[in-house]
Amino acid sequence: MPARSSRITLRADARHNRDRILQAAREAFAARGLDVPTAAIARRAGVGVATLYRRFPTRESLVAEVFADQLSACASTVDDALEDPDPWRAFRTVIETLCAMQAADRGFTAAFLTAFPEALDYEDKRARAERGFVELTRRAKAAGRLRPDFDLADLVLLLLANNGIVTESSEAAAAASRRFVAYQLQAFQADRAGPLPPPPPLGLDSLYASPSTGR
Repeated sequence: MPARSSRITLRADARHNRDRILQAAREAFAARGLDVPTAAIARRAGVGVATLYRRFPTRESLVAEVFADQLSACASTVDDALEDPDPWRAFRTVIETLCAMQAADRGFTAAFLTAFPEALDYEDKRARAERGFVELTRRAKAAGRLRPDFDLADLVLLLLANNGIVTESSEAAAAASRRFVAYQLQAFQADRAGPLPPPPPLGLDSLYASPSTGR
């Protein structure tokens, strides 16, 4: 019984440490992006760096776990939008939701645009979300609501610009993001289309990178 009790305590301690690490990483990534040193995350969690690496051997595994819920929510938003009979509303809802998530968490865009070849479930969900967004774009164009020259690069530009909104509070960031996105959605509408320069070579795939190995 004492040995069994000790094993239960060790398992409970391990779960507690894992939860603390994930919470600390979530807060650090949200505030500062993905370049936070691993040692800083360990200090915030109140554990040693060795403990962090026992739970998450690579930065990739930590980042993928931290943002798994957000990516699931993103993929679900796209899935729900595909069921909407109004193509423009579906397209707009995904843009608004994605940018709101981004404004609330500075690490989200970097995580979304980061390659996680070992995290197959993460990659599958992102690929599903991308395919769904491409279909929403096609439908909105076919309905005559989305300007015909909208390109996936325009989504990348939107995310990069929205990610650059830095304010003194989360409330101000959310408000600024909503107004900025509203401006952009008006520009995306077909009835407001005017000549534009050609889209830049900015596909989501071209922005994928491996997580920083900063410690």
